[in-house]
Amino acid sequence: MRFFLAGLNHRTAPVELREQLAFDLHALPQALQDLRSRDGVIEGLILSTCNRVEVAVTAGDELDCDALILDFLKTSRRVGNIEPHLYRFEGRDAIRHLFRVAASLDSMVVGEPQILGQLKQAYAVAKSEGAVNGFLDTVLTRAFSVAKRVRSETEIGHSAVSVSYAAVELAREIFGSLAGRCVLLIGAGKMSELAARHLKRVGATKIYVTNRTRERAEQMARIFDGTLIDYSAFRAALPEADIVIASSGAPHYILHKEDMRRVIETRRNRPVFVIDIAVPRNVDPAVNEVDNVFLYDIDDLQAVVQQNMQSRQAEARQAEEIINEEVDRLIERLQAREVTPTIISLQEQLEQIRRGEIERVRGKLGPLTPQQEEAIEALTRGIINKVAHGPISELRRHAGRPHGVHLVEIIRRVFRLDHE
Repeated sequence: MRFFLAGLNHRTAPVELREQLAFDLHALPQALQDLRSRDGVIEGLILSTCNRVEVAVTAGDELDCDALILDFLKTSRRVGNIEPHLYRFEGRDAIRHLFRVAASLDSMVVGEPQILGQLKQAYAVAKSEGAVNGFLDTVLTRAFSVAKRVRSETEIGHSAVSVSYAAVELAREIFGSLAGRCVLLIGAGKMSELAARHLKRVGATKIYVTNRTRERAEQMARIFDGTLIDYSAFRAALPEADIVIASSGAPHYILHKEDMRRVIETRRNRPVFVIDIAVPRNVDPAVNEVDNVFLYDIDDLQAVVQQNMQSRQAEARQAEEIINEEVDRLIERLQAREVTPTIISLQEQLEQIRRGEIERVRGKLGPLTPQQEEAIEALTRGIINKVAHGPISELRRHAGRPHGVHLVEIIRRVFRLDHE
């Protein structure tokens, strides 16, 4: 069996490509069914966030997993040449990558807590669809435990930030103090909620909230002492906003060049900073062409993220050591699980042969003293142990290696363990 993972993230692909490949939550069940239906696939997982799209599979040894995942992404998302943007991991490297993702060591903002929840959600959907039920189940549940250990044993989570935090930091870098500034949050999801928390923390006092689902917007406005704006009328409130943070789940642009041109005219050319942290993007890139409108998308936040990275490097190094230790531990566990049934079967088979041969010749030996019985027992057990020593040592030595499964098959055939 092979374990293979391929994907792309904020380091390997621009936001335009990630938008095309993204799977929304409603599309995941059908996508998982499509993935599982392909010949040779045993298990499958799809992780889709604003910063990454990854597909992991367990499959038969003969399957070209790389080609399969590439074709799956191309056909299901109807995209062109994505191969140069993909990274691939197999076996131990794939396990290590998943552990690093869960622990947020592979995130744009190292230490951010969102990715673990997103991975757990991807796992829950795959589990409910029957796409995760064996090896991959073991790896993912262990990944969650590893992420918890990283957060409890390092300080990486104490100063952890998210994309929302980076967006607020960018606004504060531009304006200095945010006190007295008017902020409009378009979208009341998790990203907007995190942005609102950070805005309150750094002193913003005037927050407008709008969302397609009014109930959610009302709830968030109450939590943060904000002002509710009806979604159908939020454009009328734009001229009041110094900072616009867009993170709506809309699948298309909700702010266009002409919208912002009218806003600037109403504001008499006072600048507006628009931060688009949605994927797919909410704001037409052409907005940047309007004088005094400064648009930043999710990729632009990388510069802010880098400023926060240095303080986390020591914690990240410690976390990497934990990851490596946990990978070794899981590999040992998987190796034992892989060869232990064969070792037990071999020992039982040889013991059965030993006892059968003793019983076959017992009638010819005549009465035996207890010392003679003990000598025959020790002699035959010694022979069996010497016969079993070589195969068992090789099974343990090669377990977990690419050819280990073939060695298991050979030993089972040689000792006829499948004919018991």
